[in-house]
Amino acid sequence: MASFTPSTASTARASELREALASRVVVADGAMGTMLQAQDPSMEDFEQLEGCNEVLNVTRPDIVRSVHEAYFSVGVDCVETNTFGANLAALGEYDIPERIFELSEAGARVARETADDFTARDGRTRWVLGSVGPGTKLPTLGHAPYTALRDAYQQNVEGLVTGGADAVLVETTQDLLQTKASVIGARRALEALGADLPLLVQVTVETTGTMLLGSEIGAALTALEPLGIDMIGLNCATGPAEMSEHLRYLSRHARTRVSAMPNAGLPVLGRDGAHYPLTPAELADAHETFVREYGLSLVGGCCGTTPEHLRQVVERVRDMQPTERQPRPEPGAASLYQTVPFRQDTSYLAIG
Repeated sequence: MASFTPSTASTARASELREALASRVVVADGAMGTMLQAQDPSMEDFEQLEGCNEVLNVTRPDIVRSVHEAYFSVGVDCVETNTFGANLAALGEYDIPERIFELSEAGARVARETADDFTARDGRTRWVLGSVGPGTKLPTLGHAPYTALRDAYQQNVEGLVTGGADAVLVETTQDLLQTKASVIGARRALEALGADLPLLVQVTVETTGTMLLGSEIGAALTALEPLGIDMIGLNCATGPAEMSEHLRYLSRHARTRVSAMPNAGLPVLGRDGAHYPLTPAELADAHETFVREYGLSLVGGCCGTTPEHLRQVVERVRDMQPTERQPRPEPGAASLYQTVPFRQDTSYLAIG
């Protein structure tokens, strides 16, 4: 880890982001990988590691910057770093796990430079969300040790913070133990660096109505909220329609702020492969509804969403005030699968 001291500017940006999330709708970006691949990077660009998008942060920062520019140009407030796979599991598959910090720092630096360029043009602060992806190993199923994942996530976040991220976004999580490894690794990184950044978490709920390993949204909230996160939400796997009931639950019960970054609908297979059917106007409609009904503070897009999708989202929600939520937290305990509220309907309550 390189030496690092939080600057006055970075501390001010993080504080301003917290204020924005508390007072208005903040709009993030959309899909990253498809836009990188559309520019047809060569095997040389990938350093012969085909598909390892994070390497482009070092070899082709111009390509990565162009994606950030496309989203900032349509008015979004923040972009995610190109670091979704900068973790032990994903980089381990390319035999380069020792490059977690390097590629994380480089990805954050490219996004930071782009954000600062746009801020310099009009004075409006743009933020960088440090993307912490799930990797491909599920510790609950014994794919990798929890401690190894946690320590690698710490390296990941130390790189993101050093490179200039304004918040940490743990996203697309499918296993609650992996989510905890990410969050606790991130916490250790922030403490080690003396940085106080918002910590945002987004879980992925499948069309089955649960996370990949069967966890309901209530179990996720009960397990994650005590870790001191600033926001909980959903991203990936489905379009906004399938997220609605889960967001309703979070809106009613979460003490933290709530976010959503859905796909552009469910993929449809055609002759040319899969495509996502949700139009930009339909995504904007959905986010307007989410902000009005569930009081969302952060919205954006995931797979299949484009700068045009986000342009219309910005136009629709930028001036909206999120509906004030009055959550009713339910104290309880959670297994991997569900939460059990501490309500006694009989005289005896056993927890084991």
